[in-house]
Amino acid sequence: MTGLSTIYELAAAFRAKQRSAEDITRDCLDRIEAAEPSVHAFVSCDRAAALAHASQLDAARRRGEKIGPLAGVPVAIKDNICTTVGATTCGSQMLEGYQSVYNAHVVDRLEAAGAIVIGKTNLDAFAMGSSTETSHHPTTRNPWDKTCVAGGSSGGSAAAVAAREVPGALGSDTGGSIRQPASYCGVVGLKPTYGRVSRFGLVAFASSLDQIGPIATNVRDVALLLNVIAGQDKCDSTSADGAVPDFESCLERPLQGLRIGISDEYFCEGLHAEVDRAVRAALELYQAEGTELVPIELPHMKYAVACYYIVAPAEASSNLARYDGVHYGYRAAKPEDIVDLYSSSRGEGFCPEVKRRIMLGTYVLSSGYYEQYYLKAMKVRTLIKEDFDNAFRRVDVIASPVAPTTAFRIGEKLDDPLAMYLTDVYTVSANLAGICAISIPCGFDKCGLPIGLQLMGPAFGEEILLAAAHQYQLRTDHHTKLPGCGD
Repeated sequence: MTGLSTIYELAAAFRAKQRSAEDITRDCLDRIEAAEPSVHAFVSCDRAAALAHASQLDAARRRGEKIGPLAGVPVAIKDNICTTVGATTCGSQMLEGYQSVYNAHVVDRLEAAGAIVIGKTNLDAFAMGSSTETSHHPTTRNPWDKTCVAGGSSGGSAAAVAAREVPGALGSDTGGSIRQPASYCGVVGLKPTYGRVSRFGLVAFASSLDQIGPIATNVRDVALLLNVIAGQDKCDSTSADGAVPDFESCLERPLQGLRIGISDEYFCEGLHAEVDRAVRAALELYQAEGTELVPIELPHMKYAVACYYIVAPAEASSNLARYDGVHYGYRAAKPEDIVDLYSSSRGEGFCPEVKRRIMLGTYVLSSGYYEQYYLKAMKVRTLIKEDFDNAFRRVDVIASPVAPTTAFRIGEKLDDPLAMYLTDVYTVSANLAGICAISIPCGFDKCGLPIGLQLMGPAFGEEILLAAAHQYQLRTDHHTKLPGCGD
């Protein structure tokens, strides 16, 4: 499959009247039609609505009306982000066929900027998973190797971009759900600072950890998407009230004088040798370009996974209590009584992984265990944040692998929850600390599967983070490689 143009190139071509929005959208839809039988990145794609929107943009351009910075650019939306076009299922039987009556704030912003929402992408059920295998829909496959997972939970968004079905997509990241699939699929994925982007219209998993972010083939495109979706929203009290910089204009900051923190906690037992080599080679490139590599300590990083899998399920237990078979969502067919209605609807509507996390979260919040588990986890979370705060007094960004391995085989870890949870060992700490982090391609293993480099920046430090990532891509070509995308 040949490469689809970047967001930057498509937007420029539309502004220059070199291409119509309808032509760009048809091209994108054709690519989706060709790739989907083997990739399964999308759960829905409304061809008629996308072409109608494109036609409106073409008409507006002919009339000489002002057009937005993403005018004519097709984008995909993760299926836990509300849209009025297409269902919002969260990859779960519980919300099968659910039609939102409003758009998420980020979707409204994208459409106001002229972007064309072309469809909804697959995910682990309620974003709970690291492989897109817990979805009620068919498992998304990695475009680089169809026998491997695309990662999760934003596997559909990452795979759609990697397969060049769309030039950009939105995902959500609670513990690595943008960065890990971006790494597995060889694309760029950004988790913004908590509060940088509104969560209004994002179906909640863990409200203090969730964040919406962009996925694209390159850092410039990610910056363009972030320019549009970032900023305060009166409907989300956790969105930050502050000026939003032009992230694209920040990309040319030179590497000379940049300080990158390196912690031994990220290069320990369990890290695959090929991933280790690729990440260290990327760090050597940075150093050769005038960047200073600074040893740092993150002493509480070793507790991050345990902390995360107490805090996140506890919040999930609360957030998912609303799905009871009464108000909306899946309802058991013939309940015997009201108690059976609740228990059967939830038992049948939720997949095993979602039920596992609800039960774990309910347990750690229960009387007699709250102080022993949840309260301790929150104290550890504070210590993890303090570790990062201390480190960022000495460095500008922190580098690490994104995941211990490259993409694993479909079914390989599905029956081993602990092994699955450990795929997030390098990513969950950024969510616990509320900082920004990005995954960029930095090489391939011997099987040709992509490897990702993670860069983490301080809270609201996206400018320097994106610049550091962009400057790396100017000096490498990993992000320009294309998967075969065939059967």
